[in-house]
Amino acid sequence: MNVFIIILILLVLIGVSNVVNRFVPFIPVPLIQIALGALLVIVPLGIHLHLEPELFFLLFIAPLLYNDGKHTPRDELWKLRAPILLLSVGLVFITVCVVGYVVHWLIPSIPLAAAFGLAAILSPTDAVAVSSLAGRIHLPKSLKRLLEGEALMNDASGLVAFKFAIAAAVTGVFSLPKASLSFLVISIGGLVIGALVAFLIIGIRQLLRRAGLEDETMHMLLQILTPFLLYLIAEELGVSGILAAVAGGLVHAIENERMAFTMPTLQNVSNATWSVILFVLNGLVFVLLGLQIPGVSRTILSDPNFDNFKVIGYAILIFVLLLLLRFVWTLMFARGGRWFGNQNQEVPSLRMLTLTAISGVRGAVTLAGAFSIPLVLQNGAPFPQRDLIIFLAATVILFSLLTASIVLPLLAKKKSTAGDAEKERMEREWQIEVMAAAVRALQKSSTEKNEVAVDTVIGDYKLMMQQLGQKDGKWKRLPRFQQKEAGIRLLALDIERKYVNERLENGQVSREQANYYLKMLEQVELILANKLDLGKVIVKNIWRRLKTLMTSISQPHLVTSYIEPDIAAIRTLKMQCSQAVVDEFSKRCALQSDDATEGVLDYYQQMLDRLRRFTFGSRRKDASFNDCRRELHWIAIQAERDAVQVFFERGDITRDMASLLRRIIRNREASLYELEEIV
Repeated sequence: MNVFIIILILLVLIGVSNVVNRFVPFIPVPLIQIALGALLVIVPLGIHLHLEPELFFLLFIAPLLYNDGKHTPRDELWKLRAPILLLSVGLVFITVCVVGYVVHWLIPSIPLAAAFGLAAILSPTDAVAVSSLAGRIHLPKSLKRLLEGEALMNDASGLVAFKFAIAAAVTGVFSLPKASLSFLVISIGGLVIGALVAFLIIGIRQLLRRAGLEDETMHMLLQILTPFLLYLIAEELGVSGILAAVAGGLVHAIENERMAFTMPTLQNVSNATWSVILFVLNGLVFVLLGLQIPGVSRTILSDPNFDNFKVIGYAILIFVLLLLLRFVWTLMFARGGRWFGNQNQEVPSLRMLTLTAISGVRGAVTLAGAFSIPLVLQNGAPFPQRDLIIFLAATVILFSLLTASIVLPLLAKKKSTAGDAEKERMEREWQIEVMAAAVRALQKSSTEKNEVAVDTVIGDYKLMMQQLGQKDGKWKRLPRFQQKEAGIRLLALDIERKYVNERLENGQVSREQANYYLKMLEQVELILANKLDLGKVIVKNIWRRLKTLMTSISQPHLVTSYIEPDIAAIRTLKMQCSQAVVDEFSKRCALQSDDATEGVLDYYQQMLDRLRRFTFGSRRKDASFNDCRRELHWIAIQAERDAVQVFFERGDITRDMASLLRRIIRNREASLYELEEIV
């Protein structure tokens, strides 16, 4: 029960970290998760979770690397094979040699073999940390692919080197020829076993389908079990389970492409399921890392035998040395443009080389490896300076994450040289991309029963895309509700509310109609409000409801039971309110015009135009058709939101662009809500 409660708390912390990131977007989610994990240990709740290295690699690293292998473009991976091998193998062994000797020279109490072990476990970059940072920092595409390919492969080389270094420290015996042969067997064997097992699993799934067993749930279960089977089988055979998971992911990528045509429903279920699994696993990796850091730090910092400043200084020196080695290594092998896959390109710029060096983030794999150091040597003596080695590894991890989080955004951020016209063009292009994602989602939702409704909604989207795509400068823009425009739209809603209340006092509308309309305005306010205005809007709405309640108590004769109002009357009231806003804003524009006010005025004029052209055709009268169309609109809106998140996580768009697109979607959602309520 205690373990279940701890896991539940960790899952809650993952959710909290993403909420916090929405309010402090300049701090990456991994750092927030590490801080929350550390806070959980510091606060005296009695929570402690020991990190089991073997279990950690199986439960977290295997499925995460399997998924990375499945989604890494194979052609780009092959194109960058030379630099990936140079980083994942060559740099690892250079790091082991150079850093190992330096650590032994700095801290003679750490034996040379143990120093090599520390250097080996610090050499691989962490695939989870790299992807978490790269998804939120606009890195060049070639660099992202290089880092992903390196992180897929260098875990195996680093862990193999670590294994032999620790074995030499424990036994006092080391053979370079034997270690080199073992490395080749373990690495190549892991890739071969992973590919063979993956082909076997694919074959089993095909046999099941031929037998008529096409249940998506069962096939999804096989998918979830696959990375664990790959890792366990490879480890049992004495080869690299990590590389087996990567190879299995690459093989399944081929089958995944075919599945999109043969089992489209399973493809949708698989994408949704894996997104949840990866979200949880990625978060748990960093929360667990945060759980370990306080204990590791306390052991060394509270020990009187260690000078705290000197120990932290050692960690800083090791981290700087890792950066310098990575920078020099990339510079040496970047000649002729081969580094980034372009044979005609010159040596990469200093900025690109610096980005490559700092992007080598260390993560939980390093700490898990450090925790796997045995407690005693073969002769029964304690392993020399085990706590210090673990502390140095943990401190270097923190330094690498902090440096990447602070420096990478500064280096990756390009100076904006585009004019307003170019920015507007890019905004329109991304709006079209987002709408295209909505159209694809609608097409997937099409059936014989809803085909007409799907065609209607897709027609609406294609019309909006056509308007945005016009290049003569005369296209009728949809309102871009930036911060100022959103405030003006809320002001327009206040004008509508005032108009309704005046007509209610004059007896020109019934209380049922007024209540229905005012509740609709409240919902539109909530949809339009961004995270800064949401609290203010909620408080205002609560205050209005309290005033209504107080009025009902003091004047009970005004209270009537709720009756669904006549939609035709509500539509007429909407036209009158829209006309009141148009009249008011036309006066403002006559005195002083600005883009935001004109945008809101344009929106209300479009609303009036649609309501005036509204006719009760036979299809419009069909309640089932209207319900179906309403549901499809919300499917499209959700598809737009999902597309923006995917573009942002892939690094295709900046955070500012993602925020702008979300505001546009909120505006479209508010418009749809208003129309669905009155037509």
